[in-house]
Order: sequence, then structure tokens, then C-alpha cells
Amino acid sequence: MPENAAVTKAVVPAAGLGTRFLPATKATPKEMLPVVDKPAIQYVVEEAVDAGLDDVLLITGRSKRSIEDHFDRNYELEEALTAKGDAEGLELIRESYELATVHYVRQGDPKGLGHAVLCAHKHVGHEPFAVLLGDDFIHPEDGLLQRMLEARAQYGGSFIALMEVAFDQVSSYGVAAIEPTAEDDVVKITDLVEKPSPEDAPSNWIIIGRYVCDPAIFSVLERTPPGRGGEIQLTDALKELAQTDPADGGGVYGVLFRGRRYDTGNKVDYLRTTIQFACERPDVAPEFVPWLRKYLDNLG
Repeated sequence: MPENAAVTKAVVPAAGLGTRFLPATKATPKEMLPVVDKPAIQYVVEEAVDAGLDDVLLITGRSKRSIEDHFDRNYELEEALTAKGDAEGLELIRESYELATVHYVRQGDPKGLGHAVLCAHKHVGHEPFAVLLGDDFIHPEDGLLQRMLEARAQYGGSFIALMEVAFDQVSSYGVAAIEPTAEDDVVKITDLVEKPSPEDAPSNWIIIGRYVCDPAIFSVLERTPPGRGGEIQLTDALKELAQTDPADGGGVYGVLFRGRRYDTGNKVDYLRTTIQFACERPDVAPEFVPWLRKYLDNLG
């Protein structure tokens, strides 16, 4: 397969335990927590579909059945809404199962993001594919994944999304060493370092949760030993590919993203995301925003 073959499949890891959101996630997957009135996982699938990827593989785990139910039909609910004449509600619930062709595979033993991606090997085969992490929301208008796919079609290899942060924040992320290319928003990756100290960081451009991977990643992941936290790190495999000949599936590039990213991996950022999305919703904002202003004014 040519190195710049079209990408048609998306992989969404969704097997995490969501311990930072207990007790809400004791029986409900964190991916099903709503942002306003839509489960977080649906926003991620919609992003893949908007970029032209309507074949979506969800990597799930134990107690994630409600994710599968969400992207399936609910005949009883459809009949009830039809009987009530609730056309709007009917359209909303049909959106989720008409979005894409959704497949599932279980990550029986959660051994890290690299292991989750490796679980997609049988479904993806020898094709390039995108990986979208559910903790990172990208604003629908900012088109990050589309841009990554365009750049991948031009350069081949694998792509990661990068975002600039202050140096005192780099120790919480994977960080890239970069070289410029002929395009302002595309860089060549020469090294990747997982959670470095600020003084050891090769740059202040961090990896965020969007990837476009060459299928060569699978053979690297199969021999990648557990890294930080005893997990198989996707960053470690990409680091090896960055130093591999392009003829063998190597070469890693980054797209410098300067748009709107919402990190929902912790409670405060999740609440910020929910409020920002609510303030942009034309059906919610007219009532919610004035209330929010008044509430904040009363706090003094």
C-alpha cells in the first residue's frame, strides 16, 4: 500500500476506568458523561465523521456496554417518541446510530494507550488510521483532524497533533523535538519525550489526543516494552518510527494546532467544557448565559 494511502478508519480508545470522576463512573463509563445533553464519546465520533472517517472502532472494556447501546437502535424509545409525536426527540436519538459504522473490540487487560491501539490491528489491517482520544475535545469549527489528514496525504508517515504550552506545564505531557518544514503548521518530529522536566524538555509543544498512524506502528508496538507506569506507551512507538526510514513506514510529523482544545480529563476542565459548550448552544444560551452572569455577580 502506498505510504500516502487515504485514511478511512478511526480508532477511539474508550477502556479507561475513569477513576477521577468517581462516584459518577462507578456504573457509568466516563465516555458517557454528558457535555450539556450529549455523551462525550458522541462528540468524538462526530469529529471523525466530519473528517470523512465513517468507519469507527471503539476500544472498550468491562462495564462499557452502555457505549454500545448508545450507538445502537432503541426500538422501544423510538416507538414511544413516535406515539407522542416527538419528531425532534426521534431525530436526536437516531443521530447516534446513523452517524457511522461503529465496531467494537475489548481491551481485556488495560496496558496503556499503545496496547489499546494494538488491539485495533485486526480491524485496521495494513491501512493508515486515525486515533482520537476522548479526553481531548477539539472545537468542531477548527478542523484539526481534517488538516492532519491533508498533511498526511502530502507527507506520508505518521502524524501527531501538537499544541504550545508554557514550559512549566510540559512535565504533564509528551513533548516533541521539532524541525520546520516548508509549511508553517507542519513540523518534522525528531524525538519524543514523555513528561520531561521543564529543563529537559526539547520544546514546549505537547502531544494532544489526535494521531494519524501509519500501519507500521503495529509491528513497533508489538515489540515495545512497558514504559512509564508499566504501560505500553504509544509515544515510545512513535519515537522509534520518527527515527525509522520512510521506506519502512517511518517518519513522524506534527501539525501545530492553535485552535480551541478542551481537556475533559479532570473535573474542573470538564465543567469548563460543559459551560463553554452551553454558552454556544442557540437552544440553551439565551436562558443559560443571563442566569450564569447573574449567578457570578451574586458571588461577588
